Amino acid sequence: MLDPRRVRVFRSVVASGSVQAAADNLGLTSSAVSQHLAALQKETGLTLFHRVGRGIVPTEAALVLDAQTDEVMSQWGKVDQLVADLREGRSGRLSIGYFASAGAAWMPALVKRLTREFPDLVLELVLNEVEQRPGTRPDIDLVIDPPDAPVPGGYRRIDLTEDQFVVVVPRAHALAEAGEVALSDLRGETWVSNDFARSVGHRLVVAACAAAGFRPRFTVQAQEHHTAIGFVAAGIGITVLPGLAARALPATVVRLRIAPPAPVRHLAALVRDSGAPSPAADRAVVLLTDLIHHPSLRPRRAVPG
Repeated sequence: MLDPRRVRVFRSVVASGSVQAAADNLGLTSSAVSQHLAALQKETGLTLFHRVGRGIVPTEAALVLDAQTDEVMSQWGKVDQLVADLREGRSGRLSIGYFASAGAAWMPALVKRLTREFPDLVLELVLNEVEQRPGTRPDIDLVIDPPDAPVPGGYRRIDLTEDQFVVVVPRAHALAEAGEVALSDLRGETWVSNDFARSVGHRLVVAACAAAGFRPRFTVQAQEHHTAIGFVAAGIGITVLPGLAARALPATVVRLRIAPPAPVRHLAALVRDSGAPSPAADRAVVLLTDLIHHPSLRPRRAVPG
């Protein structure tokens, strides 16, 4: 088996570009770094560096080894952190995955209350809208899924709420005083996208518009809620986004309801079912439900500029 310490030193040399730079970054002597490299080359039977002038450059084998050890070293880092937590008396860990609008609306208050009740709890928060490595789903995963979506093995589903989409238009727009509009009223508008084309939210909006007999004309690809609202505030177009993402808006835009049938997101929590009691996970779900159904418990959010 390879020595993780030597692999760490090796990866530092590749990232830093030289033995001396790696030594400075790691708090070691250049001699110690060179010894680790020599030992690793002996363990692997690979030539990892070529000498060029007064420096060294990684071989192709070294670059492949560096790339392929990312996940392994990440997992080893978690083991190191676990040992440190146990040494300091922090035995409880809980990982929570969240999507962006839930992160802004719920997570700060949830974390504040949960850590106050469980002061020794180690929380890991993961934005789950980026691609996750297989087998790395967190203990609690907040998801956007219809009620009939399959539940992953080893998890149970807790339905949280429905999040209806709304329209955000410039305050000077002809529909700004309408209060409620039908999707068909937006047929000829310039649309600003606020999510990725493959996302659940984008597909829901496009499908709802298709049911209303048209396809939205997206001329701005913002692909992010705050940026999309900024484009709307500048008078460039309108956007249809989840109500959870439109809680606080600048004074230059107006939020309008969508007449039924409006697109809606089904929000749920997937909770790991390990078979052993998890007071922190159970309490997190209770607190999250409180925050959803009692918005006054959430901290005030700054209006995006």
